[in-house]
Amino acid sequence: MILALALCLDAALGEPRWLWDRLPHPAVLMGRMVRTLDQTLNRAPFARAKGVLILAILVIVAGGIGWLLAQLGAIVSLVLAGILLAQRSLVDHVAAVGAGLRLSPKAGQRAVAMIVSRDVSQSTPSATARSAIESLSENFSDGVIAPAFWFLVAGLPGILIYKAVNTADSMIGYLSPRYAAFGWAAARTDDALNWVPARLSAGLLALAGGSLDRWRAIGADAALHRSPNAGWPEAAMAQSLNIALAGPRSYDGQIKDLAWVNAGGRRTLTPGDIDAAIAIVWKAWRLALGAILVLGVLLWVF
Repeated sequence: MILALALCLDAALGEPRWLWDRLPHPAVLMGRMVRTLDQTLNRAPFARAKGVLILAILVIVAGGIGWLLAQLGAIVSLVLAGILLAQRSLVDHVAAVGAGLRLSPKAGQRAVAMIVSRDVSQSTPSATARSAIESLSENFSDGVIAPAFWFLVAGLPGILIYKAVNTADSMIGYLSPRYAAFGWAAARTDDALNWVPARLSAGLLALAGGSLDRWRAIGADAALHRSPNAGWPEAAMAQSLNIALAGPRSYDGQIKDLAWVNAGGRRTLTPGDIDAAIAIVWKAWRLALGAILVLGVLLWVF
C-alpha cells in the first residue's frame, strides 16, 4: 500500500520547485556522484573494469542508503518513493510541448529540447510532437513503472539502486569513444533492470489505448528499435494512436537513419496527438495503481 500512496503523492504534487530550489533532488545527488567517479576513473587502461567498479560502488551506496532509510519507518519510505516516481513531472513537461507548439514551432522546439537529447533546432512541428510522444512513452517506463516495479521487488533499496543505475546509464552509457568501454556496465545493467518494466509498460499502454489485440505487431516493431527496451512502450503507443514513431533524426549534427516504429501509421502529428498520448498514459497509470492495490489486498488477505 505504500507504493500506491507514493504513486498518488507523486501524481498530486509532482516535483515542487519551492523544495528543489532549496534542496538537491536525490537524482541530482546521484548525478554528482557519477560525474565525480567519471572524472576520477575514466581513463585507460582497464576502462571497462573501472566502469564495473563504479557501478558496484553506486549499487552498494544506493542500496545501503535505501536500507538505512527504510529503518526509519513507512512515512520515510512513502515520501522518498513519491519523490523518485515521475508521472506528474513527465506529463507536465510533455504537455508543455503541446502548449508550445500551439504558440509557435520555435516554442515547441524549446519545450521539447528540455526532455530529449537529440538536436531539435530544425524540427518540424510534426517531428517535435513525435519527439514528445516518444519521450512520454519511454519515460513512462523508465520514470514510473520501472521504479515502481523495483520498489515492489526490494523496497527502498530496490528503487534507489534502480535510479542510481538509470542515472549512470543516462550519463555514461553511450557508444562514444569516451564511454564505449567505461559505460558498458552501466548500460548493460540498465538494460537488464528495465527488461521486465518495459514490457509491463507496453502492456499497460496497449490496454489503455485499446491495442492489446495487436501485441504481436507491437513486439515486431519493438524489435526494430535500437534499444532492447524503449521500443516496447513506444510501439504500444504508436499502435494505440495509429501513428509512426522513431524514424530518422539528428544527433550531434548527423542524421541517423533509424527504423520507423509502426511504419504504416500516420506520420503528420499535431499537438492533439500529444494530448491523446497523455490521456493514454494517465489511463495506464490508473491501471497500474489498480493492479498494485489489488496485489496489496491479496497479500494482506493471504
